[in-house]
Amino acid sequence: MNRRALWAWGRFIVPLLVLAVLSWRLGTGPFLDGLRMVDGRALAEAAGIAVLTTVCAAWRWKIVAGGLGVGLPLPAAVAAYYRSQFLNVTLPGGVVGDVHRGLSHGRDARDVGRGLRAVAWERSAGQAVQCVLTVVVLLVLPSPVSSAMPVVAVGAVVAVFAVVLVARAIPGGDRSVPARIRTALGRDLRDALLSRGAWRGITLASVVVVAGHAATFMIAARTAGSTAPASQLLPIALLAMTGMVLPSAAGWGPREGIAAWAFGAAGLGVQQGVTTAVVYGVIVFVACLPGAVVLVVAWFRGIRLPETSPRPLPQTAAHV
Repeated sequence: MNRRALWAWGRFIVPLLVLAVLSWRLGTGPFLDGLRMVDGRALAEAAGIAVLTTVCAAWRWKIVAGGLGVGLPLPAAVAAYYRSQFLNVTLPGGVVGDVHRGLSHGRDARDVGRGLRAVAWERSAGQAVQCVLTVVVLLVLPSPVSSAMPVVAVGAVVAVFAVVLVARAIPGGDRSVPARIRTALGRDLRDALLSRGAWRGITLASVVVVAGHAATFMIAARTAGSTAPASQLLPIALLAMTGMVLPSAAGWGPREGIAAWAFGAAGLGVQQGVTTAVVYGVIVFVACLPGAVVLVVAWFRGIRLPETSPRPLPQTAAHV
């Protein structure tokens, strides 16, 4: 088995192993409790928050895609983002929806490369803002990782400076592969993320998205019976959200494992962490169901979403 196949299988099997270990150590009770405790109020609140976060994430994607010259209208971006989220929470890996979104948009814009890059930069920008917010919150509020956060913060700053220094050290006047990659990345950063007004909109949208996901996790914790104060739940929510970027089985696996550890380390109970993660998974799945409607409508109409109108690039801003 080659490395690519091994990695593909590992992305699916490891999350299942996490769930299997949790079931073995804790039994099925926390999982069944999570399913049983979901109520209409939690579903409605999560769905309402999802509307806000999806619109903001779609707006962020629209800004990035526009900077790369493959702009798309906001309504189409929102529909495609809902579809993407639904695919992410129903298919293994947790990124199938994003890949599909990039491919579909790229085909409609007649540039698959830039369509995929737009999605990659959009998700990367969101993760960067989430990481900054997570570090700040974990530095300010008590959490299971409070003692390590100063070292993490310093390490993050050093890593950023190291990347900048390495990038500057790459020769810029030749046509070597490293130089061409650096040029392409720099151009994408400038056009998609750091252009006038773009970074403000991307940052604002990302902050709202992170806040919405954290609020949804705290709703799940309350629904699961947790009485911990918000100041204690917020760091745990951000830690669990950090784990959600890892490969998963349709969103399941790392989330439950990290939630179990974080709740246990905070003295709130490992079982409570698993139950909260299960509630979160269920209410998020329901909140993403409009994406299924988008898929069904697109299938009946025989069209691909989103429909885009490619914007030609100026001659001086050609992309590789």
